[in-house]
Amino acid sequence: MEIKKKLTKPKGKLGILTPGMGAVATTFYAGVEAVRRGHAKPFGSLTQMGTIRLGKRTDNRTPLIKDFVPLAGMDDLVFGGWDIFEDNAYEAAMHAGVLEPALLEKVRPFLESVKPMKAVFDQNYVKRLSGTWVKKGKTWWDLAEQLKEDILAFKEREKCDRLVMVWCASTEIFLKPTEAHRDIESFEKALKARSAEIAPSMVYAYAALSLGIPFANGAPNLTVDVPALVELAREKGVPVCGKDFKTGQTLMKTILAPGLKSRMLGLNGWYSTNILGNRDGEVLDDPESFKTKEESKLSVLEHILQPKLYPDLYGKFSHVVRINYYPPRGDNKEGWDNIDIFGWLGYPMQIKINFLCRDSILAAPIVLDLALFMDMAQRAGMRGIQEWLSFYFKSPMHAEGLYPEHDLFIQLMKLKNTLRYLQGEDLITHLGQEYYD
Repeated sequence: MEIKKKLTKPKGKLGILTPGMGAVATTFYAGVEAVRRGHAKPFGSLTQMGTIRLGKRTDNRTPLIKDFVPLAGMDDLVFGGWDIFEDNAYEAAMHAGVLEPALLEKVRPFLESVKPMKAVFDQNYVKRLSGTWVKKGKTWWDLAEQLKEDILAFKEREKCDRLVMVWCASTEIFLKPTEAHRDIESFEKALKARSAEIAPSMVYAYAALSLGIPFANGAPNLTVDVPALVELAREKGVPVCGKDFKTGQTLMKTILAPGLKSRMLGLNGWYSTNILGNRDGEVLDDPESFKTKEESKLSVLEHILQPKLYPDLYGKFSHVVRINYYPPRGDNKEGWDNIDIFGWLGYPMQIKINFLCRDSILAAPIVLDLALFMDMAQRAGMRGIQEWLSFYFKSPMHAEGLYPEHDLFIQLMKLKNTLRYLQGEDLITHLGQEYYD
């Protein structure tokens, strides 16, 4: 890892910009303000609640992560965003129905002050949504310029010293990298031609990176995971990461599958189905958007279980994923998993999981952690893909020629060792032989 400079303490305000001000973003805004006012605690946030072991187990050094590395403080965070609906953050949060009205009332004035800027949007990429709060422009290039104006105006208005952008908007249709994404020259040419190979999320990413702003992708969209934008990030000295927040069912897979593999228990099949009724569910009801999400979800088991290395255990397993839009469920997603495994002598067993999760409750602390870690990474001079943040994603970005690491426990070790490395502490291998020499 190339670190350009010693980590310094953050000064001034950090602006967190979210394309998308729906359930995830407003739950994040409201949650941060509730924590700041003492109405709640930041459960689920590694940066706020997590600790990190330093040195030997006998050293008894286990500080909070936020006390070990210089992260922006909660009181220094400022929020802004774009959306296709004109509702302010309070109205959007009430509509999303994630948080109880009693809690939202406690932070209502703050949420009402967060008003969306007009979004870059094209219904060809998100078929099931339509909105009126949308920018007009002849080309993607024109719209990117408008976004840059928004960003610079927000920074000046809110007196921010630094900015981070985290994509919290909907899943776009499935796209594959093409010649338009090969390099910056090709990408900018495609922007000016309003090419169909450029999605709105890419316009946001381009605008952010052009201004030197870190970008994290919380959806399975292609977005910044193309050579042109990775090249731009490195050229501008900007960290990027993604993609697709690891929340409900996939979180369970990255916890359970490594356990099965560690004990050499075989897998015949893993059937997953979900019902959810929020805007995300409505969007995923479109087959083209579902294809994007399905690709993200299906890749996890293949990479964790490594069927080519363990053909007898994992060479022929069936993996099925279904998502069903069911409006009464709202943001309270329910996931069912049926897992057919086998053990000694091939004898079959089953595992059943029924996870009644709250998607935005699981996603909101991820937004916080990513914003704080990406800001820290930029202050350390880290640029390009931040694979050490794979812990937060279903489909982590990685260097060309590598396979992605999906095992949650390896991801956490990588993340914490990166923090130790940045602060000049010994990396921890968990060998432990020194205690017995």
